[in-house]
Amino acid sequence: MRRWAIYLLGIAVSGALALPDMAQQPGKIFRIGVLSPAASPSTKAFDSLRKGLRDLGYIEGANITIEYRLAAGDYGQLPGMAADLVRVPVDLIVTDSGIATQIARQATRAIPIVAATAGADPVATGLAVSLAHPGGNVTGFTGYELGGKRLELLRELLSAVSRIGAFWNPATGSPANNSSLKATEEAARILGLQLRPIAVAAPGEITAGFEAAVGGGVEALVVLPDGMFWNEREQIVALAARYRLPAIYEEREYANDGGLLSYGRNVSENFRQAAGYVDKILRGAKPADLPIQQPTRFDLVVNVKTANALGLTIPPSLLDRADEVIE
Repeated sequence: MRRWAIYLLGIAVSGALALPDMAQQPGKIFRIGVLSPAASPSTKAFDSLRKGLRDLGYIEGANITIEYRLAAGDYGQLPGMAADLVRVPVDLIVTDSGIATQIARQATRAIPIVAATAGADPVATGLAVSLAHPGGNVTGFTGYELGGKRLELLRELLSAVSRIGAFWNPATGSPANNSSLKATEEAARILGLQLRPIAVAAPGEITAGFEAAVGGGVEALVVLPDGMFWNEREQIVALAARYRLPAIYEEREYANDGGLLSYGRNVSENFRQAAGYVDKILRGAKPADLPIQQPTRFDLVVNVKTANALGLTIPPSLLDRADEVIE
């Protein structure tokens, strides 16, 4: 009998240790803010965040609420949305994109910020003292500059290509957007390619951007990472098909929606892992002590159906390296 009682006590203790600290605060409902240029909370990335939180014991309506502030590509709304989350107040802010992280940091130095997708260099932009020890209220996951790699992939597919257009959004004022364009321009110079930057600052300018690209003799297109472009990806992919312009993008959703190629970090996985940082911080960890992680996985998605429609043959070297091939 004594042995049975000790056994039951051991189960109770181990169960208590396994519960997050929030369970020790009866009735406490944590408020998590999400600041993003996205248009809807119904995305694979946000689904991954919610699933990651559920797996850690956070149930919406029971012990957490999520306050979404989504700008739908209008970056001018983000400062007001960030200020609103501070007024709520939320216990923590999850940000999507480098510009959203910058704006959240400008709005508060007290509320912890977990960047699910931050700019390529949070130290250079002043978000952190170092990746290992951020030292402030921002932690999470940094981006990675892949403009050069995307140009290489386009040239591997189109061996004779020489003039490539680059869609970029000047409206954000984001250092990350400017640095991405500069890095892509430098990579083009090294590869001996002519790069034509095409400024597209709003959804209504996308068609004109394609007309400028084709009118300028562009043979292929790289769409630089940007929340407005991602929101408008169906329009962009459709116009690339109409103008028969081979294009490469960052997120796999472009390829899933009919884009030719995508190459970049797995954003949904970043959001799933961000849930772990949310958990740590809500249990008492300080963002200043949680290292900012760099992506280790990059996905190449090839849409063969789109290639066939463009009259292109995907080289076996690309197909062999692809993480996903869409037939």
